[in-house]
Amino acid sequence: MIVHSPDPIVLVGAGDVSADDIKVARRYGSKVVAADGGASHCVAAGIVPDAVIGDLDSLPGAVREVVPEDRIHRIPEQETTDFDKCLRSVAAPLVLAVGFAGPRLDHMLAAFNALVRRADTPAVVVGPSDLVFHAPPRLALDLAAGERLSLFPLASVSGRSRGLLWPIDGLALAPSRRIGTSNVATGPVVMEFDAPGMLVITPRAALPAVMRGLSG
Repeated sequence: MIVHSPDPIVLVGAGDVSADDIKVARRYGSKVVAADGGASHCVAAGIVPDAVIGDLDSLPGAVREVVPEDRIHRIPEQETTDFDKCLRSVAAPLVLAVGFAGPRLDHMLAAFNALVRRADTPAVVVGPSDLVFHAPPRLALDLAAGERLSLFPLASVSGRSRGLLWPIDGLALAPSRRIGTSNVATGPVVMEFDAPGMLVITPRAALPAVMRGLSG
């Protein structure tokens, strides 16, 4: 492990991210880790990251001059993404990841893949309007009635739910078959899944509820 924290870690990627995105995430976590070129966003926001992790193929020289050398950690293998490298290199109760929800669709899909591959490190991808995270075996979310909640399986998964307008009990969900987008909470939601591989998507405003749910 490169970074250890008893509190959530903010992870900054090189995709679309604003200073406000980083500010929102830092309300919940003080340590900041940059995934390779994400260090540029940190420096632009006046933050020197606690660590920069990745293959470093997109880390500008000007940023290297700002970040102390002992905080820069190169992992040269090309089999995994910088997001994956970061998730497997930190120890924290939760990772709040900004800069991974666009603009490139292939990068975003790769981030979703890493959420499932590295499910032992709970992480929430914070996008401009939505949150995406991998569901634990049991998840309780204190959502308001009418709140949107989507389920997108990256593997064959079934489960049970309470508090959804359209329950998932008895449904076989899979990426090439039935999915569960645009469901609606009728109040607090409890879901249980029989296997890993389920992504949950909620509005960004649900971040406090999601963090409580993932820490419960």
